[in-house]
Amino acid sequence: MHEFLTDWGLSLATFLPLAGAVVLMLIPKAEEEAQKMVAMAVSLVVAVVGVLLMVDFDYDAAGQLQYVVDESWIDVINSRYIVGIDGISLPLMLLTMLIVPLCIIYSWEHFPEPHNPKAFLALILILETGMVGTFVAQDLVLFFVFFEVVLLPMFFMIAVWGGEDRRYASLKFFLYTLFGSALMLVSFLALYFLAGGDTFSITGLADGVVANDMSRAAQLWVFGGMVLGFGIKVPMFPFHTWLPDAHTQAPTVGSVILAAVLLKLGTYGFVRIAIPILPEAAVEWAPWIGLFAVIGIIYGALGCLAQTDMKRLIAFSSVAHMGFVMLGIATLTDFGINAAVFGMVAHGLITGMLFFLAGSVKERYHTLEIKRLGGLLVQAPRMGWILGFCAMASLGLPGLAGFWGEFPAILAAYSPANGLPVGIFRAFMVVAALGTVLAAGYLLWLLQRTAFGNPPEEFADDPAITDTNRWEWLAWSPLLALIVVLGIYPNLMFQTTDPAVQESLEPCLSVEVGEVASERCAEVYDLGTVAATGQAED
Repeated sequence: MHEFLTDWGLSLATFLPLAGAVVLMLIPKAEEEAQKMVAMAVSLVVAVVGVLLMVDFDYDAAGQLQYVVDESWIDVINSRYIVGIDGISLPLMLLTMLIVPLCIIYSWEHFPEPHNPKAFLALILILETGMVGTFVAQDLVLFFVFFEVVLLPMFFMIAVWGGEDRRYASLKFFLYTLFGSALMLVSFLALYFLAGGDTFSITGLADGVVANDMSRAAQLWVFGGMVLGFGIKVPMFPFHTWLPDAHTQAPTVGSVILAAVLLKLGTYGFVRIAIPILPEAAVEWAPWIGLFAVIGIIYGALGCLAQTDMKRLIAFSSVAHMGFVMLGIATLTDFGINAAVFGMVAHGLITGMLFFLAGSVKERYHTLEIKRLGGLLVQAPRMGWILGFCAMASLGLPGLAGFWGEFPAILAAYSPANGLPVGIFRAFMVVAALGTVLAAGYLLWLLQRTAFGNPPEEFADDPAITDTNRWEWLAWSPLLALIVVLGIYPNLMFQTTDPAVQESLEPCLSVEVGEVASERCAEVYDLGTVAATGQAED
């Protein structure tokens, strides 16, 4: 089994959804049950492959690439088919493999209009290929191809099955991300030529930058292109304006995939590509990244307080939460980047759940205007309690996954990496801490307005407003369980990601700083263990 997974595991996980999409295209449009069964079966097989990879993964060597496949691909430009995973990419790959089948389960009984399950499911499977491929690619050309594969399926998902302003939102999403991708591609090409023009592999480019003594100015410009390319995808302030429109207009499943996985492609690019290859430029750019991160935290929170639409409020909360992820990355410490990777997964679980809930509310009430909602705990008590649980997780309540994405990122800003301005980062820490207070404000306000009180007169006797159904329970239960498990025992992820983070930061950090960061990561493990022990005793 180990040999099979080493040779075929990652390629199978990446391209099986694409093969499933092709099979879907061959099924007659009228046979909806067959289409749903094929899509579900393909996504579950991919998830099983992911579980096998997770079980077989050597956690003692989580800092090294595993299941590596290195084959000839495009020889004329020295690009190779190189895939592999380490402790950073494993959790994000597994998150993708979890979200996709849950989205298919959720859609089982209610596909959005126009009713075309065949095309809708095919787009979801193509998206899965792009997302998994991005997390396993170790060659920049391969990374770019997978990074772009997700663009068209999401564009069509918003443009065809979206809300009233779907055309505007889908075009804005497409143009913003395509512009960022163009700058990213230019940066990749510049990096290729300036690093010797021998390879597009990530490790080879990192060695080439050192061997060819790439100038500081060139590193800064190339890194700047990556900041724009990855930053638009995150999205960082001020490149965030496409996100609320895309989320608001997208169908429920589109919003879930966008929030849970697609936004992570940008932050993953920083951790996997930009910082390890160009460490000197990373140190120069880090204060600016930190500045935009904390502005995004406050701006996103204030934007949430101004919203009248439930889905748009959740979308602005993503801007704030991804700000915490970017702040952790900007510290250039393994403590901060561990928090960032944990924050990516936690945000995917929690905000994905919030968008699932928003979709179910919209299906029952046919509106997401907060002022028209209310009394959810009276009419659909289970759904109301789930909304309250997810709101608490999103605001960073200790014991739930959201806490371990935010608190360590804020703490890491107190002692950034060697060469970064300590005073400025401590100011960032204070501002980010204020952002958590604002988060509590807008999330509790949302909960109070939608779940508490009595149902409005227009919905008081509506028989269509029912509580959570079996398909929703099937889709939501794994997410709710993981939010609790990772909140109580964060070591499940920290122990996996830390060796890989230290490996990726090795060019950036001196031995002394690395040791300090490792000690502080150990303190977080202790905190996680204490939290787990305390809650278990309770």
